[in-house]
Amino acid sequence: MTTPDTVWEVPAPLSTLEVAVDAGTVVTVRRHGNPGGPRIVLGHGNGLAIDLYYPFWSLLSDEFDILAYDLRNHGWNAVGPIEDHTVPQIAKDQDVILEAIDAHYGAKPKIGVFHSVSALTTLLSPSQGSRFSALMMFDPPLRRPGISQDEFDRASIRTAGLATRRSHHFRTREAYIELLRFSPNYRQVVGGVRELLAETTLRASPDGNGYDLRCPPAYEAKIIEYARFFAVLVDLSELQCPVKVIGADPTLPYAYLPTFDFGEMVSVDYDFLPDATHFLQLEQPQVCADLLREFLGRHGCL
Repeated sequence: MTTPDTVWEVPAPLSTLEVAVDAGTVVTVRRHGNPGGPRIVLGHGNGLAIDLYYPFWSLLSDEFDILAYDLRNHGWNAVGPIEDHTVPQIAKDQDVILEAIDAHYGAKPKIGVFHSVSALTTLLSPSQGSRFSALMMFDPPLRRPGISQDEFDRASIRTAGLATRRSHHFRTREAYIELLRFSPNYRQVVGGVRELLAETTLRASPDGNGYDLRCPPAYEAKIIEYARFFAVLVDLSELQCPVKVIGADPTLPYAYLPTFDFGEMVSVDYDFLPDATHFLQLEQPQVCADLLREFLGRHGCL
């Protein structure tokens, strides 16, 4: 149970692994949780950081071997050239990271738990998700078959434009937190998440004068705008491992891209969370953790 005064402190990782995903980019993988448990690999949404999801994955740390990393140009990682910040490149990064995890920590079955754009890039990776024994995807930005792409395209362009115009520099973390209090995107999050968002997505400015977003708005906008071209390429029915999709409430105004009801896709194990927006793991972390355990138990992955 959280309160408005809840303070989330992400613990130091058990270990870290520096992975060179290409000649100029290094991604830092962190190990948390129980090394003897089933292995979970975590991924986050566009413009965010995997440590922001601690209210969710902290509920799994007693029983799972947790490997967490930030997408390139996010979170712990340095910011590189924007021309390399693409959906296909992020997808390719994942296969390199998974190989490095197996080589360093020992190979064992991996469960993928991904939100939003990291779910999309998992499905678009060269291995197309085949490196996982099970996949849990929270509100992936996919277009349901049979639905016109017009609304999806318009929403992508509009949302990318909004991201481009975001402020990227803040005098203090408190100024950023105060701005978040007026954002409809974070209206329903559990206590302490806005503060954790400031902690995990801002870094001190190089000149020592305030804080900058770790993922620059132009980088965030680029992924939003171009994700729509790749979302139509995904066919969930082709995946060979058990897959569960947990969506936001499709009746609510969307906070990122349109949320579609995958219930008509008979090949997909789908649920949506009533009253949850795109940021469902930050709004209903216990429910999301319980659904993950139920899914994994049903498929013998625990």
